[in-house]
Amino acid sequence: MKKIMFHICWAVLSVLATSCQDALELAPEDYFGNSNFWQNEAQVSNFMVGLHKQFRDNQFQFLRLGEMRGGTYSNVDRQATSLNELPVIEQRLEETSSGVSSWAGFYGPILQINLFIQKVESIGFLSETRKSYLLGQAYAMRAYYYFHLLRTYGGVPLVLEADVLNGTTDAVLLRKARATEEEVANAVKADINKSVSLFGVQVATGDKSLWSPNAARMLKGEVFLWTAKLHGKPADLAEAKTALEAVNGSSLLPSFANVFAYNQKNNNEVIFAVRYKVGEAEMSGVAAYTYSTFNMNGLHYKDSTVSAGVGNFLVDPLVLAATNSQQVIQRYAYTFELFQSYNLADTRRNATFYDYYKVNTDVTPFVPTIRNTALVKFLGTIDANKRYFSDDWPVYREADRLLMLAEITNAQGGDPTAYIQAVRDRAFGGKDPKPFVNAGKDANELAIFNERTWEFVHEGKRWYDLRRMKFGSEPLVFRSAAHPYGVLDKTTQGYRILWPIEAAIWTNDPLVTQTPGYSTARPN
Repeated sequence: MKKIMFHICWAVLSVLATSCQDALELAPEDYFGNSNFWQNEAQVSNFMVGLHKQFRDNQFQFLRLGEMRGGTYSNVDRQATSLNELPVIEQRLEETSSGVSSWAGFYGPILQINLFIQKVESIGFLSETRKSYLLGQAYAMRAYYYFHLLRTYGGVPLVLEADVLNGTTDAVLLRKARATEEEVANAVKADINKSVSLFGVQVATGDKSLWSPNAARMLKGEVFLWTAKLHGKPADLAEAKTALEAVNGSSLLPSFANVFAYNQKNNNEVIFAVRYKVGEAEMSGVAAYTYSTFNMNGLHYKDSTVSAGVGNFLVDPLVLAATNSQQVIQRYAYTFELFQSYNLADTRRNATFYDYYKVNTDVTPFVPTIRNTALVKFLGTIDANKRYFSDDWPVYREADRLLMLAEITNAQGGDPTAYIQAVRDRAFGGKDPKPFVNAGKDANELAIFNERTWEFVHEGKRWYDLRRMKFGSEPLVFRSAAHPYGVLDKTTQGYRILWPIEAAIWTNDPLVTQTPGYSTARPN
């Protein structure tokens, strides 16, 4: 993908290139302007590869939006470093501190996808089979971006044409108010239905780092599950279930850790993943979930009771000092309570976290003073004596499919045991100390939520799960005496389920209003 950005950049420059061509119709053979780029299948395919590269560039943003507000991030420094993004983690978002800016940066990729759809739909040199597959990828990708925007902001401007890339440069004409939440949801549904229809019965390539028919079906299942539970459309449950049941060829791996292992890319559990590779790209930010080797040396033990004997200090137990390009430090930390919530026999516990302790050995018995964890789930690989954080990041995998099916079945009044137990059996190596028992809709919902919590750490799902899943009629995101998972007070903070926008957005486009509930300096 080293040359991918070339294929993205040309589209941004196409407006300028068009005006130049009016004055000079001659162009060098290697010049790609808007009028002479879409000439063969290789150019079209390369553009799609570029769209996937942009998608990969947004991985940390997907994680930020889908997880950081979910209540599993610590706001307490435990390694003499400062933690990042505390306003997001602590639910302190405002117009002056919006957490993310420019609509999370998603409209740039959306405009590129709009251009791709417009150009490819009118192309005559592609076979209908190839054209349908490429367009299926584009519509699925656009649906995914807008689905994040829907779950983040509610109503957002709907931009479904490549106006600015087609030469519309009048700022007034480009202004667009926020659509309603329902309108955005309908646009997402239309895109994902179009994608599934375009893919039809085509079989995906073996590369699971690209959007595929199965990935589109997974997205459709997730979208329709969301609208069923949050938009009061119970009939969407059946459509979500049908989409998820149509996913084929995936199965749980016997080992949870192997799902993410560098040498297990494209494994049977993965349905769609963001691809990282030594020498090409590393996953953004993983090193900031580990530890500072400087602060580790001579201060911490692996055992909170120091049973291995005083003096067995940890230095660099995860071999992070040989990192390739990222600074290893703890700028983000999961709560130790999350680590403690795992059953000791749950293999996901140690495949996700490495626990370590600072201990006061001046008293008897010894007393742990700091309990901490480092994320090891996406630790990457050692290559030529350097660590590369280049494990793939799953967008969808079989465990997600099973637990969404469990949630749908439970919402329909059925028994979700088979789906949940399959995930638990893998986690406990077939020796589940407390097998799942169907205990009614609310108890089942909490059990499914817990499984998703243990299963999907650092996969960008926890905040969306809190918003979607419910106890009774109330989303789990709100504090309740019925469960310990809520992070917002419904009475005083209910509006905060959606994110605010920064003032620069409505300053540049007066048609755009602030997210309801937030204080704003915007004139009425």
